[in-house]
Amino acid sequence: MTDYETIRYERGGYVGTLTLARPEKHNAQNPLMWRELAGLGAVLSDDQDLRCLVVTGEGPSFSAGIDLVEGLAGAIGELSHRATAPDDETLEFGLGLARTFAWIPALPCPSVAAVRGHAYGAGLQLALACDFRVFGHDAQVGLLETRYGLLPDMGATVRLPRIVGEARARELMLLGDVIDAAEALRIGLANRVVDPADVESAAGELAARLAAQPPLALRGARRAIDAAWYRDPDSSFRVAVEEQLRCIASQDFQEALRAFTEGRAPQWKGR
Repeated sequence: MTDYETIRYERGGYVGTLTLARPEKHNAQNPLMWRELAGLGAVLSDDQDLRCLVVTGEGPSFSAGIDLVEGLAGAIGELSHRATAPDDETLEFGLGLARTFAWIPALPCPSVAAVRGHAYGAGLQLALACDFRVFGHDAQVGLLETRYGLLPDMGATVRLPRIVGEARARELMLLGDVIDAAEALRIGLANRVVDPADVESAAGELAARLAAQPPLALRGARRAIDAAWYRDPDSSFRVAVEEQLRCIASQDFQEALRAFTEGRAPQWKGR
């Protein structure tokens, strides 16, 4: 795997772990990190053996958001300059930034964010791109963009309402409130809350359970769930049926039938 400066990627069996690696900056995101994330995403999107991705941060914080110093000097600064005379090229440039984390939900496997400490702004939006979120009791999360006269534009406006409902999402985005792990669990933003020292292990256990599931079935279910949000009911049902037919025609389904007959656990191949 390529060497990175701001992130690390490790693979153990079917589970990969992406670690934000700027602990001295509380894993604040800079343009280099975004480029490295995009590069890793391109590699992982073709990895048919990856069955779950864990996303975490080195040190006490998941990610404090955007590195304002380096961000303003880089891509955000360029977008700010372009915004004075917006055109189609400027819009595409902005969309490129907004899609920074879009490769995670597009992966053929589920993902789990392991959130300890702070997850502000872009940090929380990175966690929102994952299928599941495991929080430490110490987690403090929020979308703080309105404090700078901006809005969260890296996926939160689409993903947060799906996760916590529109009313609560409006409150978090428009007011810029910071909430703790208990509140995040109450509103469904966190799937689980554990001791901070156990965040990675709890996320790893969930990832292992996901990796042990039939890959084609999980891939199809995730696609069908997404379709239910973005398409009309008939189109959504069509996606679900398409994915079910793919599962029925798979070697994994035949293996499941044999395993049931033989009284053993099936061995999934993802084919």
